[in-house]
Amino acid sequence: MSSDILALPVSRRGAPVFFARAELSAILGVYGRMVAQGEWRDYAIASDADHAVFAVMRRTGDAPAFCIEKHPRLSARQGAWLVRGEGGVVLKRGHELAQVLKVFDTRRFRLVP
Repeated sequence: MSSDILALPVSRRGAPVFFARAELSAILGVYGRMVAQGEWRDYAIASDADHAVFAVMRRTGDAPAFCIEKHPRLSARQGAWLVRGEGGVVLKRGHELAQVLKVFDTRRFRLVP
């Protein structure tokens, strides 16, 4: 057997996608506002070769309540930004991060006691 098959590059898709400093600053601004209102408690950031995700949780250890995602490959078609709610439902999609983050300006995202 030849070992030439294992000589493939580790990653063909390129470097992982990350948030730029200005993008992360805008997202953290919304996160800080929601933490001050007592609605969110924790967050997680993940990146892959084709997208980056900022997930927010209502309580530490919970499943994400919302995910703010950046998909650069979709920027020409549907928009690079989207917000997913619980269950994977797309709440807002667009080309500009500021427009997509406006989904959190409404008061319909309140915790029910």
